[in-house]
Amino acid sequence: MPEQPSKEDRTIEPRTEDSAVDEALKRRLREAYLNDEEDALVVTAVRVVGDEVVVEMHPPHGETTHVERFDAPRHGSLAECAEFVAFLDAAGVSPLNLDDLVGTRVPATFDPETGWRVARASQNGPADELGRRSVASAWRTSLEWIREYRDWLIALLLVGGELLFITLIVVRFA
Repeated sequence: MPEQPSKEDRTIEPRTEDSAVDEALKRRLREAYLNDEEDALVVTAVRVVGDEVVVEMHPPHGETTHVERFDAPRHGSLAECAEFVAFLDAAGVSPLNLDDLVGTRVPATFDPETGWRVARASQNGPADELGRRSVASAWRTSLEWIREYRDWLIALLLVGGELLFITLIVVRFA
């Protein structure tokens, strides 16, 4: 019986005819990666310009750049930059570790009409000592919500108005 070569003696020789990766597999992996990463932006730079914090981001699979601007703290209080703190909270980064922000994936959604919209963890701003939100931040959040869902609100008002009109006709003539 011939002697079997030991593990050290065996060498793996690459195949010359089948050494390339299957193009169908590459395409499937690329599509899966792009689908998994479609709701995220990667932070590439953070800098201060005047009284603003400028955060540059890009999609993991794209060349476009998205810029977000936030108020920077001027008098030593995080209440002055509540939107930036909410952004950091959504990114999972502490305000004390801003170096960790570059390279972080931030949840975001893309709308063809308005562009990228970065998710914020707390859009209402900081609460006061009693846990109340400021009226201005609540008003701002309400207006943002109305702008975002205005098409649904118009449809709801039209359908609700028609149903109310039909109900009044039935009650009046029944």
